[in-house]
Amino acid sequence: MFRYLRRLATSATYTRWLHLLIPGAVCSVWLFISMDTPWLLALFAVPVGLLPGMRLAEGVQAQLLLTPAERGRSGAAISTTAAATWADRWRTVLWLEIRLLLALVIWFATVWLPATAVGLVLAATDVGPSNEWLVRGVEPHWWYALLAPLPILVLLAVVVASGELITAAARGLLGPSPVQRLTVLEERTEQLLERNRIARELHDSIGHALTVAVVQAGAARAAHDPEFTERALAAIEETGRDALDDLERVLRVLRESGTPVGQQPTLAEADRLLDSARGSGARIDADVSGPLEQVPGAVSREGYRILQESLTNVLRHSGAVPVRVRISVAKGRLELEVANPLTDSMGTRGGGSGLRGIRERAALLGGKAKTGPDDGEWRVHASLPLNGLG
Repeated sequence: MFRYLRRLATSATYTRWLHLLIPGAVCSVWLFISMDTPWLLALFAVPVGLLPGMRLAEGVQAQLLLTPAERGRSGAAISTTAAATWADRWRTVLWLEIRLLLALVIWFATVWLPATAVGLVLAATDVGPSNEWLVRGVEPHWWYALLAPLPILVLLAVVVASGELITAAARGLLGPSPVQRLTVLEERTEQLLERNRIARELHDSIGHALTVAVVQAGAARAAHDPEFTERALAAIEETGRDALDDLERVLRVLRESGTPVGQQPTLAEADRLLDSARGSGARIDADVSGPLEQVPGAVSREGYRILQESLTNVLRHSGAVPVRVRISVAKGRLELEVANPLTDSMGTRGGGSGLRGIRERAALLGGKAKTGPDDGEWRVHASLPLNGLG
């Protein structure tokens, strides 16, 4: 009971009522032409429903009037596309038949139930016998006026129930086909993957820049050496500019979805990361072997981010310590390893989002990554396959 009362307070109930009344205009015209052949309307709906464009027209009208809250949404329960298969066409035919049937019900209720209420009011007066349906020929009695609201209540119940029924039918018959649902699901998956990738990009780039800035600023303050302070400020400026470039590129991706953007950093620019770490006081021992320029783009970009996050963790948790970096390309794989002496502060960082991101990046490329203590060192080792990626 309360559910129906709540429905009467929503605008969708009355737009659904309007949607149900629209076919009645067609039915009225046809009955005016031929009262003896109303069944021809149901027969005529078959070839009309088989037209591909009819599904689009019905979908737009149904989404506008039956589910206005979903209008224009990509994941709407009612599709607004033309029929692409014969299954969609026959579903449209069935939809038209159901719509015509419910239209007849709602027209009958809309016309005759209010007329019955008026007839009950007349039957309660001294005007004389009423000619309205259900009260035709009855003698006037005052208590008929107490029954007058009943047909109106029945009408409102019919309107709500018919609106629910026609909406359920529209979702089932005009809803997206399995192929369309799969396409929408794939688009949503791609969006989620892109958002996760952007989050990792920001975490790695901005986190690295902030870590370098904090380490350099602390070292400069403790050194009391103008020359060292100048070098530290230069390193902070360079790292900050690189971070701003990365941030601008990510923002362009967000603003211009699907539009090509500037080149993402690759392992060919690894020297920039190593110099930045050296400028923060870390002693980097780098060994790069193999043709980095031949590494596929996706692998090279993810390798750059893995290296960046690894160096960021070293600076954040260990500070200026010796760091061994090994990058090699051989036997169809990219091997990347970053190791530094294990310190007391490094045992608590194994569950961080940065190290988890390293493992996720490797897994997305079909590779694997290990992070953690190993023989007195904290080691990050990633192994990424080259075949089939670009």
